[in-house]
This record gives sequence, structure tokens and C-alpha cells, in this order.
Amino acid sequence: MDLDAIQQIFFQECEEGLAGMEGSFAAIRADQYDAETINGIFRAVHSIKGGAGAFGHERLQAYTHQYETLLDLLRSNALTLTPPLVDLIVAAFDMLADHVAAARDGGTAPDDAAMLARLIAAANGDVDAAEPAAPVAAVADIVVDAPVEAAVGVSDDFDDLMAMLDDVGGPTGGAQEDADEAAAPAAAEWRVHFRPNPNAFDNGAEPLLLVRELVRMGGRVIACDTSTLPSLTAMDPESSYLAWEVAIPASVDAEDIKAVFEFSEGGTVTINTAEEPAVAAVPVAAAPVVEVAPEPVAVAPVAAAPAAVAAPAPAPTPAPAPVVVAAPAPKPVAAPVPAPATAPAAPVVAQTIRVDLDKLDRLVNLVGELVITQAMLAQRLSCNDMGGVPELTDLDHLTRELQESTMAIRAQPMKTVFSRVPRIIRELEGETGKRVRLEIEGEMTEVDKTVVERIGEPLTHLIRNAVDHGLETTEERAVAGKPSEGVVRLSAAHQSGRIVITVADDGRGIDRTRVRAKAIERGIIAPDAALSDEEIDNLIFAPGFSTASTVSNISGRGVGMDVVRKNVQALGGRIGIHSKLGQGSSFSLSLPLTLAVVDGMIVTVGDQTYVIPLSHIVESLRPSDRAVTAIGPDGAVLDVRGSYVPIYPVGEQLGINQGERDPGKAVLIVVEGAQGQAALLVDTIQDQRQVVVKSLEANYQAIDGLAGATILGDGRVALIIDVDALTARRVRAPRPALAHAA
Repeated sequence: MDLDAIQQIFFQECEEGLAGMEGSFAAIRADQYDAETINGIFRAVHSIKGGAGAFGHERLQAYTHQYETLLDLLRSNALTLTPPLVDLIVAAFDMLADHVAAARDGGTAPDDAAMLARLIAAANGDVDAAEPAAPVAAVADIVVDAPVEAAVGVSDDFDDLMAMLDDVGGPTGGAQEDADEAAAPAAAEWRVHFRPNPNAFDNGAEPLLLVRELVRMGGRVIACDTSTLPSLTAMDPESSYLAWEVAIPASVDAEDIKAVFEFSEGGTVTINTAEEPAVAAVPVAAAPVVEVAPEPVAVAPVAAAPAAVAAPAPAPTPAPAPVVVAAPAPKPVAAPVPAPATAPAAPVVAQTIRVDLDKLDRLVNLVGELVITQAMLAQRLSCNDMGGVPELTDLDHLTRELQESTMAIRAQPMKTVFSRVPRIIRELEGETGKRVRLEIEGEMTEVDKTVVERIGEPLTHLIRNAVDHGLETTEERAVAGKPSEGVVRLSAAHQSGRIVITVADDGRGIDRTRVRAKAIERGIIAPDAALSDEEIDNLIFAPGFSTASTVSNISGRGVGMDVVRKNVQALGGRIGIHSKLGQGSSFSLSLPLTLAVVDGMIVTVGDQTYVIPLSHIVESLRPSDRAVTAIGPDGAVLDVRGSYVPIYPVGEQLGINQGERDPGKAVLIVVEGAQGQAALLVDTIQDQRQVVVKSLEANYQAIDGLAGATILGDGRVALIIDVDALTARRVRAPRPALAHAA
């Protein structure tokens, strides 16, 4: 794998880390967080910093370094998380996202000077957000003498080495000071003895960076062992000879210390407390870690090998339990402990693999073709009176399982899209001066990856519309008797085989009088057009329509809602509006769960064959004469156990003259759609099977009332009925004024 491919993986991990941080900030704002929430944010920033350094993104690395410094003070309780400090770390996160985007796209890094100054001030306790900071352990010095250049494997530029050492703590006055420091009584703390492998530089590793990481965690270097340093003539400039002893506060978790050495290139490490006698250093590479404590031993991964880990033993003093990094051995060595009745099960670690999307799409297409071939085989065997062959039934089951598994691979949670919304809200608050509270539901609802990728833009337009047009200003809300903080609700849920995404607000609602006047002013409708409330609401999707009095960065050009409708329709979905003046508006996007294979009922209307998705079907029946009641000259309703549903002749709706019109001679299929329940009148029912959806837009053109096409087992093309669009079109059909206005 080349470097560019590895860097792309790094940026994908950055996006995942940023999404996780956004969720953590939401928990913090809702006051539903704990120490692990802060730790998770810190780990994400630290991972981005490490990758940025590896790929030479210096601005990103420098920014994340200062960001994680502040986060480290928070997680070590040196600073208290207060609302102003929350605002600061969230604002810093927004700039971090900009840094990542600039590094990924090759753009100009954002101007972060002001933000870095704020982060440094907060780390020093100089902002209102930070309560008096707890004293931070001073960084001790490292002994530096002439042969150090070769000892650490840096042979080109001694000045670079000095700069790195300055970051750790700076040069000292001599070895005696270190000896005095080591001999001085120490508070409860960890003692880490680290000796890198002599060949540590072979794969580009830099042991000094690990020492710097320990110092960044609050540690201080109390000794630098030069005992193995050879004479200048015998020195190999590409070998490592030094070892370090670092004292780290007991408040630092042992797991965090061990994590520093997870990817070290061999060497020896010993971790024990200041009160414990020194433990012989042993190899790190591929070695298990054993913590001695009177607790059951649990297994956890460390570096490239499993690790047997037990919790630190409780002690009357604040000193932490000793930790020893042990050498590989046939059996891990630990202090005798009472054997538990049943050993705790090791945690199951989820394993993932990154696959190119083109390969996955090809797999989905091949599965779709397999479904078509299986349907053709079943059709042919059925024609030869061999439809009951057991192997055919097994093939049908296996094909279905393969299709469902393939679709599951493409499924992604809506959280991927929803995680971007809080930042949009924050930006809109700054631009509009409004106060907004975001409520999110159903973020773990899974949908097809194609939907996740393409729903982001229309969702952004809806959010911006809700804040700019929907919510009132703080003063207007006070006059209306509403809380000063407006609410925007974002939700996702599965309904009748579709994904329904809703964006709602508690704002002013749609002023239909104003919308109608604007539509007439812009020539979208005729002045004498007779429109229902629903039709007036849908005028906001017309190209060029806007009620904004001035053009701003947010709205005013009349393109946003038009983009929303076109993008949703391109996904095979539809958008609905529900609004009450003075109470708010709700926009619902109804999208197909998958874009490849659906279960459908094959029906005939005249000489045409159609497919009705099973996800919409409630039941099918042949009605009695008493169950059907005529309404008006051409309408009828069906009595379904006391409930009356309208009857829609499919032939009449789709312009098929041969279609049956008499309910007593036809089959009625009761469906559940956006308009509620309805009964579709068809001639006959042929079969029920899986069908592969082919796009009409890509192969022909969009047709109102049809969701796509498919190929049947006998090779014929059948059209897939869009239940919601078909029933909605019947509702609009008797209104000639709308047709005239359009």
C-alpha cells in the first residue's frame, strides 16, 4: 500500500474521530458526561496529532498539540469544566475540523493564532472558564553531554536534537542535580524506567518522542542513564544507547502510561511506584504486561501480543499499585491470587476492514443480477411443473440471505450525517443572534450508504431554513410568550419500509398569506389560482422562491428548498410539510431504505404488469357489494372493518384504458401511504417475489406515480408503483386551478 493510500485511511479515521467528538460535546452540553467522555475527546485529538506528524501536516500537528494540552488538564482535574470552558473546547473543535479539511484537500490552513492564544490562556487558568488550576508538576531536566547526538541516533543536525530536548525540559546544570532529584523523597507517583532497543531507529522510530509524551502527561525526567554509551570511535550513529527514568504523578492512570509504549519498536520498560524496589527492566516488544494485585487476572491487548492485566490493588496510601512490563515467557508471572469461581470472559473486540466503495457497489449489482437470474430459473421451472423442487426453495432462501447480508454491509447509521448538524447550528447562532437548542432522535437508525452520502446537502438546507426563517428572534419569542431559546428537532425512524427524516422547529410557522403573495409577485402562480393549504406550503419548493427581504449568507436567493426537493426526488423519496402559524413547522423526508432490491407483489392492470412494494401492503381482498360505497360521480370508499378508505383504480391513475374499474370484479389491495390507508384497484395478483429496482431517471425519465422498474423472471419489464405519489396525485387531480397555475 502506498503512502497516499495510508494517508487517506488517516483522514477517514480523522472523520470518525471528529464525529465521535461531536457526540461527546452533545453529551457534555446535556450534562450527561463522565470522565471517560473527556478521555474519549482527548484520545481522538491525540490520534489526529500523531497522524498529522507522521504525514508532515505541521500546522495541524501544532494545533492539536496545544488542544490536547488543555484537554489533558481537564481529564486530570487540573481544570474544572465550566460552561465558558465548554464553549472554548467546542470552538476549538470547529477549528480542528477546518484544519483537517485543509490538510485533506490541500487547502490553506485556517488562521488559528487567536484560538491558540485562548487555549494557552485557558491552560494557564487565565480565563473565566478555568477555576484556579491545580499545581502542575514541574518538568525536570535531562542531562545532555557531547556524545548525546550519536546516542539518540540523530547524526545530521544537533540543533534539532537540542530543540527537541528543550521541549522535554531543557538542559541542566549537571548529573549531580539529577542524582539529588532521584534521591529526594517523592510523593506518591509512578516511576518509569525506559531503555529503547539498540535498533529502535531502523524503522524510523524516535524514542525521545516517547519520553516527551510522558513529560506531556505531567511526568518529569529524573535521570538519564548513559552507562552503555561507548567511546566516540566505537559509537554507531544509528543505534540507541540512552535510557531514562521518568517520575509521573499517581493521578495518571497506569493504562495511559502503558499506551505510550504500545507501538514502540522494542526495548525494555519497567513501571513501579516510588516506594517499591527497582524491578529489572525486561523487553517491551511483543511482551505481555502483568500488574501485580490481589484481583482476578483479565486479558487485554498491549502492543502486538495479548496482555494479562489485573486491577491495581487498593492501598491505605494514595500510592498506585506497581505495574511491571514483563518479558515474553511461557506463562505470565503474577503474584499468587485466589482463583475466582469462574474466570471473567475476555471482551470481544470488533474487527473491521476498509473496502473500496466501487468493489462494494459491484458486489451489490452482482447480487441484484443473481436475484433476477434466480427469478428467471424459478419461472422456467414453474412453467414445466417443477416449481416444488426442494433445491429451488433452498436457492431462494440462500439468495435472500445473500441479498440481505450485502445490503447490511452498505448500511450506515444516520449519526454519520447528524454529527455535522451541531456545528451548523452553532454557526447559525453566531450569524443570526438567535439561541437554538438542538434535539436529536434516532441517530443510530441505519440506512443505505448512498442515502447517507446524498442526504447531507438537503438536510443542511432544511436546518438553515428552520433557524433563519422558522425560529423567531429572542425578542419576538418573548412577545409570543415562548422561551427565549428556540428548539430544532432532528429525528430519523423506519416507517413502512422507508426511512423518514424529520426536521421540526417551534418557530413562527408558515405564513401562507405571505407565501401566496410572494408567489404571485414572482410569477409562480396566477393571481386567481385556487390553492389548498398543502399546495401553498409546497410553493416554497418552487425555483427562485424566497420570502427573505434581503439576500444574506444564509438565505434570500430562492435556491435552497428547490435543491432539497430535487435531491430528495433523486433518491426516490418525497418531502412533506406540516405547519401551524405561530407554532412551528415540520419537514419530513421519506426515503427508500435500500436502492437495490425490494419485496414486491406482482399485479396486472389491463395488459400491463406492475409491482407494489410489500412494505406498503396491509392486506388484499375481493370486496362484497355492501363493502363498497360510491361517493360522487367517480369516487368510492371501501369499508375495512368499520374504517372507510378511498379506492384508487390504478388503471385510471396511470392512463390504462383496459384496466378494471368495477370493484366487484377486481382485487383491492389495501396499502399504507403518506396520505393514510387507501385501496388500490387492480385486475389480478400474479405472484410475490424479490425484485431488483432499476432507476427510471437513469434509464428513461422520472414518471409521477412510479418509483422505478424491474426485470421479471420471464424477461418482461415491470414498473414499480410509488404508492405515496400515486395516492397523493389522486388527491390533487380534481383541482384544475392548480394545473392551470403550474
